[in-house]
Amino acid sequence: MKCVIIDDEPLAVELLEDFVKKVDSLELVSTFNNAIDAVSFINQNNIDLIFLDIQMPHFSGIDFLNTIEKKPLVIFTTAYSDYAVEGFNLGAVDYLVKPIPFHRFLKSVVRAQQISNPAAAVHPISESIPTPEVEQDFMFVRAEYENVKMNFSDILFIEGLKDYVKIYTTDNKFTLTLISLIKLENLLSNKGFSRIHRSYIINIKHVKSIQKNKVLISDKRIPISESYKNAFFEKINL
Repeated sequence: MKCVIIDDEPLAVELLEDFVKKVDSLELVSTFNNAIDAVSFINQNNIDLIFLDIQMPHFSGIDFLNTIEKKPLVIFTTAYSDYAVEGFNLGAVDYLVKPIPFHRFLKSVVRAQQISNPAAAVHPISESIPTPEVEQDFMFVRAEYENVKMNFSDILFIEGLKDYVKIYTTDNKFTLTLISLIKLENLLSNKGFSRIHRSYIINIKHVKSIQKNKVLISDKRIPISESYKNAFFEKINL
């Protein structure tokens, strides 16, 4: 299947390019960092599949899909799940939320192949690719008009602020992003992080000391609530 990647975040494009290379039945024809430049290319070329970001400045993936004359199969890739219903209403094959693990990417590709040509979905991945898959040690989060790559090891702690969170990092900065603390807790719970309060998730490796009801990370004293204390202490064997 001839495919195209459209995403305004270079690191996201790089990741998808790497994933495509691992799948024998995919041929990457081109990449675009904005949807406007891709319109004429898609209309003038035979493309089977598009990996399409939704949240892009000036011209979104939804706008793009409503503009093009030819309609290849589309797999949406985005940092948010808010557009899932709209994406599927537009006939998308699948909806991948960043950071995208390879096994989830592959599942979408197989689904696209089954729609395009069921026989092509039998052996989608090269035998030379080692298994099991190496888990990612980073995630992408949306900050203003870009998707920012964040290494798990660089995160000190995360503070919840209603619909937003502040992600504090080792460079003494923070990133504000629209995502729920529960979603981050589910993502990070097996990556050395622990929820210790209704408003805080911490990276255990950066804890300097632990008091009865507080932990010290960098110069910040973070409260441990009673409802999370037992689970946290069990996790660190206290």
